[in-house]
Amino acid sequence: MTTKPTIGTRIRQLREDAGLSLRGLAERCGLSFNAISRIEHGENSPTVATLHRLAAALNVHITDFFTQGPTQMTILTKAGQGFSTDSDDVAIESLGSSFQNQQLEAFRLTIQPGSNTIQTPVAHPGEEFVLCLNGRITYHIAEQTYHLEVGDSLLFKATQPHCWENPTNELARVLIVFQSAQDHPLLWRRHSF
Repeated sequence: MTTKPTIGTRIRQLREDAGLSLRGLAERCGLSFNAISRIEHGENSPTVATLHRLAAALNVHITDFFTQGPTQMTILTKAGQGFSTDSDDVAIESLGSSFQNQQLEAFRLTIQPGSNTIQTPVAHPGEEFVLCLNGRITYHIAEQTYHLEVGDSLLFKATQPHCWENPTNELARVLIVFQSAQDHPLLWRRHSF
């Protein structure tokens, strides 16, 4: 039986690789010693904001929390076996990351009713593809609003400010694929899901 990898285990590995104690990491990122310990032991799931703080403190990309082992040439992610994390609003599952100089990132998001990123729109180099798998989601790109239902998709230049919302009382699931510009790899870390 394969054990599903955890974000906490990966954070601990990266912390130890950096030669940091729990207290040292806590001082660098502004989180409490206990909060980091609970995350590493799988007792608490980090929010995306917390992952951003930890990544900055460890000097890694946020996608590094979703990788395991050395760079590979082919990545198979079995259903339910990818690295994942969830907060009160969004569950995020990486659908493959481990390539050196990776330029394509795919994630499956499960978004709670009423959740949104309207207060924190982002813009970055590259392109973004969104496919609505379940429920409905609304995307705001520049000055336009797009309502996606099951099977609908968006492809857009990500240099435009963009954000999303689930305005319904049902869960929404989306596939998001980031294609980064050659000189701006791994754009996932710029998003605040």
